[in-house]
Amino acid sequence: MEQASVGKRNLLIIWFTNFLIAGSITMVLPFISLYIETFGDFSDRYVKNWSGLIFGVTFVTAFIFSPIWGRIGDKYGRKKIMFLSAAGMGLSILLMGFAHSVWHLFFLRMFMGVFTGFIPMSQAFISTQTPKNIAGRVLGTLQTGSITGHLFGPALGGIFADYAGFSTTFIGTSFAIFLSALLVLATKEYRLQDKKGTKSSYSSKEVIMHLLSHPILLNVLLISTLIQIAHFSIQPILSLYVSEVHGPDNLAFISGLTFSAAGLGNLMMAKQWGKIADRFGYIKILIILLFGAAIVYLPGGFVTNVWQLILVRFLLGVTIGGIVPVRIAYIRQEAPIAMQGEVLGYNTSLRFLGNVIGPLLGGFVSAYFGFTAVFITTSALLFISGVILLSALHRHQEEPKHSI
Repeated sequence: MEQASVGKRNLLIIWFTNFLIAGSITMVLPFISLYIETFGDFSDRYVKNWSGLIFGVTFVTAFIFSPIWGRIGDKYGRKKIMFLSAAGMGLSILLMGFAHSVWHLFFLRMFMGVFTGFIPMSQAFISTQTPKNIAGRVLGTLQTGSITGHLFGPALGGIFADYAGFSTTFIGTSFAIFLSALLVLATKEYRLQDKKGTKSSYSSKEVIMHLLSHPILLNVLLISTLIQIAHFSIQPILSLYVSEVHGPDNLAFISGLTFSAAGLGNLMMAKQWGKIADRFGYIKILIILLFGAAIVYLPGGFVTNVWQLILVRFLLGVTIGGIVPVRIAYIRQEAPIAMQGEVLGYNTSLRFLGNVIGPLLGGFVSAYFGFTAVFITTSALLFISGVILLSALHRHQEEPKHSI
């Protein structure tokens, strides 16, 4: 009973730190291009090129370091890694407030990528304290913290930047992340024990062999890249699409509303999808969500007014909202606790790879074939992800039943 109480307290603290981390990061992302313009008298092309490089470099270093941090967390404890991650991100963003050139900002964003793994590590931290039969519900609840932060962050960042300036916003944001690091210290780390006397530690070779011997789990990790490519392909150009569909009136507000619609649907359904998957099986629900997302995404390329687009984005959020917690809950079921940090690190690394490829693909496709083609491509990627997972499920045995 005492352990359950500690688990609930940990979940509450980590939910709030995820809210602070996600909200803080999204507070500063929307105006990076505007911040670059304050460094000098640059051409539009120069600003756009550097904006893309500075935005993307964080994901490149995060792609490299995520499995490393996951392995270190498995060996030495995830609480320490979460503290280090939050402190590193806080320092990076603090120093961005004092940047004077695009190179300063570029290297600080690169440095930040080394530590950009707090939320995935927190998922591993909570996952290893959660019985398998309720993992979907608990991880869905945890995800609502970061979703809520993503919803409020951009709006608050815009308000702060308008009234206090870009530098002050970076500096203020860093203190919210430092607060998250301190809150982590208030948690208590423990791990549930696997039933069958599994090992207390695994080498990287053993982790790889475990993944290769569990083809469905391996497929779940690999399609993380496709899902993120699909999810991020439209995001950098969504405001331009809103402008084409809606026109220039209240463009910033309408664009923000369109972005937020997906987050709202995500927030409403993340926990619910987790509960459903706990009951009916993670892979079955994940397949349904992937096909569902493919179906609701496609009409976005054929809308005739912005409210239709907002509805499509909301429905996308409803379906996408379950993918992360269901995927993490399945990893909780299939990977021994002592290797989950490293396995989730690979999952995060593959997601970050998709974060890099997605915007590039969306920009290329929209430039040569138009916005509608981006929605068709994205829908196809989600559909292909569903087919891959469905095929893997049919080729191999059904999901094992839940056990605590």
